[in-house]
Amino acid sequence: MRNLMRYCMILSIFMIFSCGENAEKKSEETTAEETETKKETEVSEKNVILFFGNSLTAGMGLEPSEAFPALVQNRLDSLGYNYEVVNAGLSGETTASGKNRINWVLDQDVDIFVLELGANDGLRGIPLEETRKNLQDIIDTVKEENPGTRIVLAGMQIPPNMGEKYTSEFRNIFPDLAEKNDVELIPFLLEDVAGDPELNQQDGIHPTAEGYKIVTENVWDVLEGVLEKE
Repeated sequence: MRNLMRYCMILSIFMIFSCGENAEKKSEETTAEETETKKETEVSEKNVILFFGNSLTAGMGLEPSEAFPALVQNRLDSLGYNYEVVNAGLSGETTASGKNRINWVLDQDVDIFVLELGANDGLRGIPLEETRKNLQDIIDTVKEENPGTRIVLAGMQIPPNMGEKYTSEFRNIFPDLAEKNDVELIPFLLEDVAGDPELNQQDGIHPTAEGYKIVTENVWDVLEGVLEKE
């Protein structure tokens, strides 16, 4: 009888400790899950800035970390902005191919959309009305898919290879569209970089790492104002 009572006492003590350990383990697991969920929520709550462009956005010839979208991300982080930059640049992209790709890119929520396309159109001599229409269609699609998205249009200029009339009309496409659609305009993405051998790679078109630092400032001059309105 005494042995039985002793056994019951030992069993009870074991069960108490066992339950305590299980409760503690369950509590630890719950805390870990809550922490992970909190982290995921914090990430999902970040606003998104999407740079949609060609090789100038992609950072052709350089590491992605040297292209201006990554440098903009660094600036945002250093200033405490809760934004995630998405580099949707694709080398060789024209306004036509960008128009075909836009719906796929807009599968995610976008708070600020920076449109940098047109340079390849100009260099290839694509009819100006086609370039203008494609850019307009991209802007329309962004507004339809995400009505709350703020749009920034990056202005572009090209060398006078296609003649003065073509070059001038090409340059005017961007401020015209910005005014028509009431969107922000970066007057010329490559301001103070284009034409400078020290700031461009050997092809004379794509900026060096130092050149991209200047491009970043050109973008930031306009983007900062958009962030303050958010």
